[in-house]
Amino acid sequence: MTGESKQRPTWDEYFIEIAKVVSTRSTCLRRFYGAVIVRNNIIISTGFNGSPRGEANCIDTGRCVRKELKVPKGERYELCVAVHAEQNAIINGDPVKMIGSSIYVAGFNSDGSLASGAPCLLCRRMIRNALIDRIVYLNETGETVICKWSPEQKDWLMI
Repeated sequence: MTGESKQRPTWDEYFIEIAKVVSTRSTCLRRFYGAVIVRNNIIISTGFNGSPRGEANCIDTGRCVRKELKVPKGERYELCVAVHAEQNAIINGDPVKMIGSSIYVAGFNSDGSLASGAPCLLCRRMIRNALIDRIVYLNETGETVICKWSPEQKDWLMI
């Protein structure tokens, strides 16, 4: 290294970058998501969106029912066989270690552009049920969005 000062990423930037890498394991044809659960700057679990264990992956079959039916993004999730990245990260993690943790989510569209990493309603419920306190995600413009659970509002609030 030279004597020049190096700009280190913040912890949030660091873990969002890891979520991006995790998304490369996605088995979905339309969107690629990665999630990382972190407590005290230590990774507890990761997850990507894809078919349940033992099921055929969409990238292997080349078939996506939602794509075939031209279903717009964010609609008719019941037609999709995939488990969301956030759900897989929660399923794969130790529930005790998740208490008070943060979850980082990043996603991409099949053309490589950023997709909103905002968790869907069901994922937000699972995140809360896992007692995860903070959600950090990239939106489609590349901005980092941070949400914290508000017991008073009983909802996730952007901070």
